[in-house]
Amino acid sequence: MFNTRLHRARKAAGLSLRDLGERVGVSHASIKKYEDGDAMPSSDILLHLARALQVRTEYFFRPAPVVLEGIEYRKRSSLPKKRLDAITHEVLDQIERRIELENLFPQSPVKSFAPVEEVNDQITSMDQIEDVADRVRSAWNLGFDPIPDLIDVLETNGIRVFMIEADTENKFDGLAARVSGMPIVVVGRHWPGDRQRFTLAHELGHLMLEGRLSQDLDEEKACNRFAGAFLFPRESVRQELGDHRNAIELKELGLIKEEFGLSMTGILHRAHDLDIISPAYREGQVKLFRFKGWYWKEPGQPYPAEKAHIFEQLVFHALAEDYIGESKAAELMNMPLQQFRRVRSMEGGDAAPNK
Repeated sequence: MFNTRLHRARKAAGLSLRDLGERVGVSHASIKKYEDGDAMPSSDILLHLARALQVRTEYFFRPAPVVLEGIEYRKRSSLPKKRLDAITHEVLDQIERRIELENLFPQSPVKSFAPVEEVNDQITSMDQIEDVADRVRSAWNLGFDPIPDLIDVLETNGIRVFMIEADTENKFDGLAARVSGMPIVVVGRHWPGDRQRFTLAHELGHLMLEGRLSQDLDEEKACNRFAGAFLFPRESVRQELGDHRNAIELKELGLIKEEFGLSMTGILHRAHDLDIISPAYREGQVKLFRFKGWYWKEPGQPYPAEKAHIFEQLVFHALAEDYIGESKAAELMNMPLQQFRRVRSMEGGDAAPNK
């Protein structure tokens, strides 16, 4: 699979055949032969290729690459194709390492995803989505309390979550796909926590509502409704806000955001969805948030980012059970062996993100 992986890594880096050849010190015709499978590079050239493309040499020799099925980018139209290629490459690299790691266990360490059976087969109104969110929470034993660790909840129920180096300024808004039927969701590692959580809950909505929405319901709006209802269920909304409000204080919104991990604008949407505030009041708040620039950065401290620790935990689980050695563990964690040893001995603090 060397040629396929080389081509994918080059496209992800945004390099032409000539660009890569110049960085490695060979002709563009040689790079093309490598990608066509007509030639293999020497060990020296292989090292230069890995450095130029910022991958480990092991990357080129993994088993057959995974294929993303039903891929859906939640993005604005201005996201460049080069950035999409880079995101896809980063995601595939993480997924391949995750699958390789899980396959080392005698039995799968992660539960398979299954839709919640109690959900209605036909959903004809947005109000019914409130019931769907409540039933998913009930099936997963979440009650109506805030969810402090949403990634852990999704992973526990068979949805793999991956994080990439997408900052708050780029136009990437998330990704959902399947690999061999396994649902995955991708968010930016450095996004504010409330943005991460809404994207994760939105993609969960796609999984739970798939094939159930009537034709006159907009799927994206339905999944937004599900996301809000899953993060801040109606029973909790009424407990926090009451049945009717003429106004809601900004600080009040901030305190609820801190508790439930839903943005202030998301909380206002929930209050409007449940007829707690009037359409006129909500519209006034929308205008205020736009005028103040709070749609991009809400006042107060940002909600803490989610942490994806399952992969790292599985690496150390496999190491403890002698399914792998230190060298393989370091490779899976995508870090040099000496750095991994410091992490393992807890001399260097927490492990670095799996880039």
